[in-house]
Amino acid sequence: MLKYKADLKTLLYLCLTTGMLFFQWNYGFHIVTYIISLYLGVSIAVIAHNHNHVPMWKSKTLNDITDYWITLFYGFPAFAWTPTHNKNHHKFNNREGDFTITYRVSEKNNIFTLLSYPTISSYFQQNPIVVYLKFLWANKRKKFFISVFQYVALGLFIIIALLLDWKKAILYIIIPQQFALFSVLIFNYIQHVHADEESDFNHSRNFVSPLTNFLLFNNGFHTIHHFRASIHWSETPEEHKKIDHLIEPHLKERGFWPYIIKAYIIAPFNKTFRTKSMRLERIAKQQGAGTSRV
Repeated sequence: MLKYKADLKTLLYLCLTTGMLFFQWNYGFHIVTYIISLYLGVSIAVIAHNHNHVPMWKSKTLNDITDYWITLFYGFPAFAWTPTHNKNHHKFNNREGDFTITYRVSEKNNIFTLLSYPTISSYFQQNPIVVYLKFLWANKRKKFFISVFQYVALGLFIIIALLLDWKKAILYIIIPQQFALFSVLIFNYIQHVHADEESDFNHSRNFVSPLTNFLLFNNGFHTIHHFRASIHWSETPEEHKKIDHLIEPHLKERGFWPYIIKAYIIAPFNKTFRTKSMRLERIAKQQGAGTSRV
């Protein structure tokens, strides 16, 4: 029933995330298991992204059920990836018109722009979701109800958990959900900030560490994902190799955390580690070329 055997890993992660909730709810808090649950929450956000692009199952019904399963642990309706990501981000790819652009407020890349980005981006992404739901209501009524009931299922899940034990609900459900939502927007920011949105191959920052990609379902290979969004996550490493030589070296980082430490903790005190905006450099060159012609 699965389209790709690699999604046995996806199913395992969904089961582990569900099992971790039941384990913590019944056996209490432990720092190790809690950190694991936060990581699993982030993995669900990545799974939501992957399942949106290439649904796991050959059966539409099973895909719809999986969307509901993902929604409960992701903390937001899974259908929302379609209007905000597929139909918008992949169309504009951090250019004007993209609701998730990284330079909406500032062209800088520092700890303040990084941490403020998820809230700003989330706010602007609500508009395409509303527009999409209106479109579904007018043209695909069945899909509209499937999508809206994801909100209902999520709301009921949280309300029931709060009624059973509000402290556990906040600790084991709501915080991991919010951590996942925050993290996936952080990923989008660091993958595009200070890259060149007009370039065919330098519009994204990649993380090529095997460990990073094992933990995040190969989502470190971001350039190839935009170049060929329809390929399954398990195929991206091999496809990345075909275009690796076309990507600027500084847009190929090793791991996620080394980059975070370098760009946001060390960089304020050492200019060597600060990123340079390829976007601003391109604009400056274009303006310079226009002035020289005059």
